[in-house]
Amino acid sequence: MRRTRWACLALVALAVSACSSGGAGGASGGGAAGDAIVIDTFFDLKTVDPGREYELTGNLLTKAMYETLLTFDGGDVTKPLPGLADFTLSPDATTLTLTLKPGRVFSDGSPVTADDVVFSLQRVQGIKGNPSFLLDGVTVAKTGDATVTLTSAKPSPALPYILPSPALSIVNSKVVKANGGTADANDGAEKFLNGASAGSGPYMLSSLDVSSQAKLVRNPAYNGPDKPAYGTAIVRNVAAPTQKLNVQRGDSQVALDLSSDQAKGLGGSLEVTSGASAYMIFLLLSQDPGISAVTSNPDFATAVKKAIDYKGLLEVAGTGAVQPPGMIPSLFAGALPAEKAMTFDLEGAKAALAKSGAAGQSVKLSYPSDVTLGGLSFQTLAERLQSQLTAAGITVTLAPAPVATELDAYRNGKEQMGLWYWGPDYPYAADYLAFAPDGLIGKRVRWTAAQSPAIADIAGKAAVASDEAARTQLYQQFQEQLNASGPFVPLVQPPTNIVSAKSVSGVAYNAVWGLDIAGLGVR
Repeated sequence: MRRTRWACLALVALAVSACSSGGAGGASGGGAAGDAIVIDTFFDLKTVDPGREYELTGNLLTKAMYETLLTFDGGDVTKPLPGLADFTLSPDATTLTLTLKPGRVFSDGSPVTADDVVFSLQRVQGIKGNPSFLLDGVTVAKTGDATVTLTSAKPSPALPYILPSPALSIVNSKVVKANGGTADANDGAEKFLNGASAGSGPYMLSSLDVSSQAKLVRNPAYNGPDKPAYGTAIVRNVAAPTQKLNVQRGDSQVALDLSSDQAKGLGGSLEVTSGASAYMIFLLLSQDPGISAVTSNPDFATAVKKAIDYKGLLEVAGTGAVQPPGMIPSLFAGALPAEKAMTFDLEGAKAALAKSGAAGQSVKLSYPSDVTLGGLSFQTLAERLQSQLTAAGITVTLAPAPVATELDAYRNGKEQMGLWYWGPDYPYAADYLAFAPDGLIGKRVRWTAAQSPAIADIAGKAAVASDEAARTQLYQQFQEQLNASGPFVPLVQPPTNIVSAKSVSGVAYNAVWGLDIAGLGVR
């Protein structure tokens, strides 16, 4: 997670106090089944302009109003599927050919064309908004009346997994251009797109207040595969405790941000869909002796990994949380099987600590004190880790700080030991090469390819492998090596809990857009 979503997740920590009280702004109750559905969530919303949005709520809303060239089925993000287009990736993974499905139309009835595709993707690149990096090194060209070709400067097997991002939605180029849209930094269509959608998706934007509520209405021209069951969808900015009250009394039909404790015991007319989120909470150990001669000691790293009671952390995290076997979340292709996960070995930890010569030396554990993910407080998690490490003879001093402060120390590589989180830019193993030597996060712990050439070599091969089986094997080898000798410790995938009325069907967590509003049905 490289761009503004870091800030968005930090704001999630404030959801219990910083959101509206749940007023619907004119929406009446929850609406009758088949007529309207009300969804409560915490807003991190800045815009619903597809070329600029890259926040969680933006993805949720944009997914409902626009369509992408490729997509995923429900919550399964391990296999990209045709969306607006069929696709073929060249054997060397440098050329992705997209053939538009015939007959698809925008909400004004005009056809979706190759020109719309080219404009939409080049606009994302040209305006250089938050999601523009998704298409770095990619050339977009019309190569036929219904064909668009994406050419990557280097092998990019991740590209089919990137294209389902709602930020890469296809817009009606004529409408957007008529309202100030361009494919460069002079683009001025954002204001228009925050007031009226220009897509081919199941819903259209009726009204939007980025601080309180979005109202979507069914697109009468929509001719895609999944017709929306609800004529109106209202998405409201609501604090988590109020979300619980609203869904219990029927003022809303879906609540997206309840913790495991808040969701516990809900039944009767409600259902709780719980599971692991795509977020990864991990420990990092600086490899710079100038920052810490202790954490840069490989035997000390081994001691830390063996001293952690991972099952005990899951008890703290709550229902739905899982222990990730490696740095790639269990939801994604390329993840390690569960039996490869690190295990608690107290005696082994004590032996490794003795070998390191660091017994009795204190290490500072830094973390954002005001962050909560899936109901799991980083303060609570840090305290549990401190207790577990102490039991193995590892002395840890807690050093909490507000996320706005601690981010600088983390990004500048000044932490001795850090407790942090990572959310996917796209649901593909390549995004986790950030944890390789000289990768984005590798650099933050001062870990270089010269220090671990074998791991760096595996990571480099995985990045460009075009054969799927070989690629999966390389990513798994990469994670096994990280577990054995890397400076990172995968701890917890915190839970996600979606609470819904039993009258609502089709509820499924998706790692990219959270929830497919148009996929919700009526029982």
